[in-house]
Amino acid sequence: MSRPSRQVHLAGSTTGVLRLENRHTREVLIMRRVRQGDEFVLEIEGSVPPKGEGPPLHVHLIEREEGEVVAGVLSAIVGGAEIKVRTGESAVFSAGVPHRWWNAEDQPLRTKGRVVPVADLDRFLQGIFAVANAGQAGRMPLFYVAHVLYRHRSTQRLAAIPWAVRSVVFPAVVFVGWLLGKYRGDAWPGAPKSCPGAL
Repeated sequence: MSRPSRQVHLAGSTTGVLRLENRHTREVLIMRRVRQGDEFVLEIEGSVPPKGEGPPLHVHLIEREEGEVVAGVLSAIVGGAEIKVRTGESAVFSAGVPHRWWNAEDQPLRTKGRVVPVADLDRFLQGIFAVANAGQAGRMPLFYVAHVLYRHRSTQRLAAIPWAVRSVVFPAVVFVGWLLGKYRGDAWPGAPKSCPGAL
């Protein structure tokens, strides 16, 4: 059985470690915010099992991901081009460029990297993983995924979702969800207060 999304605070530190696991794909992310000079960066370690899926095609509007493959081979699409990044090699996913990755190989994939400048990727991923874990494989509960995507609309985007859906349908779904009481309290999947990120 997979562990739920949770946050662990390190003793004697204001920086916490956030561990997320997708119960369907078994993708694992471990994140921590680290101060570098006068700003924070988000350090990320990730793993995807053999023949495993990573995230769908997505865009970070203001954050840049820099990563290195620690073990295995990362297959990715970056700006429409397919690439492979092997053990010891690095890749950069620039802000505003659609990208996705997966593990097409028979060995586990392990990566490490960072996100700069960090905005809200850790909180966004915490919400998305919670919603994914609450639903069936490949089918996230609509009211909750709409809420997470709508509230992070200025920083994160799923590339396959058209502008009209993001700008018209999601706000309508969130409004109906609010009317139906889907967002009462803080226990629903992806609720803002349940997604403090790696702080």
